[in-house]
Amino acid sequence: MRASLKILFVLAFVFVAQSAFSQVIYITSWKSDADKKVFVTEWKSEADMIVYVTEWKSDAKPNSGKWYFTEWKSDADWKIYYTTWKSDADLKIYFTEWKSEAGFTDNYKGPK
Repeated sequence: MRASLKILFVLAFVFVAQSAFSQVIYITSWKSDADKKVFVTEWKSEADMIVYVTEWKSDAKPNSGKWYFTEWKSDADWKIYYTTWKSDADLKIYFTEWKSEAGFTDNYKGPK
């Protein structure tokens, strides 16, 4: 009985940890409401993350750079605010058309 309880606890922890870093995104109009302030760069070489926008929520995996945008704040893992100033950003992103390019780049030094 005790071993099965430990296994259940470990599985629950893994599920919660994975979902905490999924990338279901809600765009907020208020900087103070955001988890991340995001600057969209024109150059891939400047980006901390290459982002692929997916149509499917199930594609949004932890730290994958595959973002699913939701209409509901309560459904989001990250609330982002788009900033017009690169120096104000927590995260600089570049949008790509290719799913295989998505993810953090070597430029990113912050917490994942």
